Amino acid sequence: MDVGKRIVDLRTRCGLTQNGLAERAGVSQTHLRRVELGKADITVGHLQLLCDAMSISVQEFFCEESDSDEIAAAFSKLSPKQKTLLLTFLESL
Repeated sequence: MDVGKRIVDLRTRCGLTQNGLAERAGVSQTHLRRVELGKADITVGHLQLLCDAMSISVQEFFCEESDSDEIAAAFSKLSPKQKTLLLTFLESL
């Protein structure tokens, strides 16, 4: 896993800028930028601060959603009629 890219992904999902996340977490924006670019490593302590600032656990940080999780989440949002139509369509393939 590319930790820097994961931070960027989660940070943007939270609607935070680099400066916003750094400020919330109490870490240097310069260091955060270097971590995101893969030019610096991050300590467990700083990772915990970033996760806390994004309201996620360290475990959630390392658990990326798989395609099946995304499909299940999308399917659960469908109405019963939409689910039936989708299943009928898939069975026809």
